[in-house]
Amino acid sequence: MQLLLKNIKQLVTVRSNGKSCKPGEEMRDLGVLEHASVFIEDGTIRWVGQFDSFAGDLAPDADILDASSFVALPGFVDAHTHALFAGTRENEFALRSEGKTYQEIAARGGGILNTVTATRAATKKELKRIASRRLDAMMKHGTTTVEIKSGYGLDPDAEIRMLEAIAELAEEHYMTIVATFLGAHAIPPEYKERRGEYIGLVCERMLPYVAKRNLAQFCDVFCEVGYFSVEESRQILKKGLSLGLRPKLHADEFDSIGGTQLAAELHAASVDHLEHVTGDGIRAIKESGTVAVVLPGVSFFLRNPYAPARKLIDAGVPVAIASDFNPGSCMSFSLPLMMTIACAQMSMTPEEAISATTLNGAAALGLSDTVGSIEAGKHADIILCEIPNYRYLAYHFGTNLVAKVIKKGTILEFP
Repeated sequence: MQLLLKNIKQLVTVRSNGKSCKPGEEMRDLGVLEHASVFIEDGTIRWVGQFDSFAGDLAPDADILDASSFVALPGFVDAHTHALFAGTRENEFALRSEGKTYQEIAARGGGILNTVTATRAATKKELKRIASRRLDAMMKHGTTTVEIKSGYGLDPDAEIRMLEAIAELAEEHYMTIVATFLGAHAIPPEYKERRGEYIGLVCERMLPYVAKRNLAQFCDVFCEVGYFSVEESRQILKKGLSLGLRPKLHADEFDSIGGTQLAAELHAASVDHLEHVTGDGIRAIKESGTVAVVLPGVSFFLRNPYAPARKLIDAGVPVAIASDFNPGSCMSFSLPLMMTIACAQMSMTPEEAISATTLNGAAALGLSDTVGSIEAGKHADIILCEIPNYRYLAYHFGTNLVAKVIKKGTILEFP
């Protein structure tokens, strides 16, 4: 199957220049082409260049899409979500609007454990049905690759049920899905007085089973005061690493306790949140090559400080933007909205925000050799936006500007 995107008004390639990600100032280099074309064959990009340079005899039988009214970008990569869950927490949102903090609500039995109760009660079929609808909506908004974490089961049966549901969705849905095991999301209530036993359960029962069944590519821990200490996180992540699961880490969201430095020590694929990262933490991840994943929607939703994206970028760190879509701290999956918040509140430029939601997001998932930019040899994951130019995408917020989604060369149709 062949498809030619003809005479694209503006093509944002986010060219990688042979690198897996864009660190620091390189995030502003988007490789923009005017009046360009992209030739796709069997789901793979074969040629990218100026429209008048394309040799038409390469694609005599290609379907042709006139893209002269569109800006084309790589499909967005959302490198941090909790998109598989049951139940909602709008009551907690109302409490926060009255001044209660996330930590205060969690101490009252809300927060993560509220969603754990609802998710444990759901069947795998129900979880898949709910998540599939969410994935459809994400794709409509331009996301073509997504990471989904477990972590709302917090016992062996429920965690495995979540990961099996994610694996089945990865087989059945158009979305490219990467699974992360987050059994160390919180201490479940039945282990409140037996932390060591639960950590042992994660390390000696859950992780070996997950690795043996190939149910996840990454292992993550919520390294935070009241959740898991640096030493506990190190124990869990090193066990996962010994079983072939690359580390990721939630760190420095509410307090700086050394989680970012641990991520650097273990050469984690990414360290996420970073609202309270220190200068030492920034230096550590720059030297390690770990991708810093910032989550603007969480700070916006919880009225918390924003991660210092400007400092990270200026220090030469590769920064990705993700949604952290979840029922408690960011009930939104719109990466264009996250880009707007990052530009308006975190001093990122539109160019940096695009790199952060494409190539650098892919690098945070170890996928930048196949997705995240529009280059020959990569998957043909492309979005077409009917906008004047690429900067308009973050500028005009609150509406969906994505007109067409192409996934591995197929133009998707949504109801």
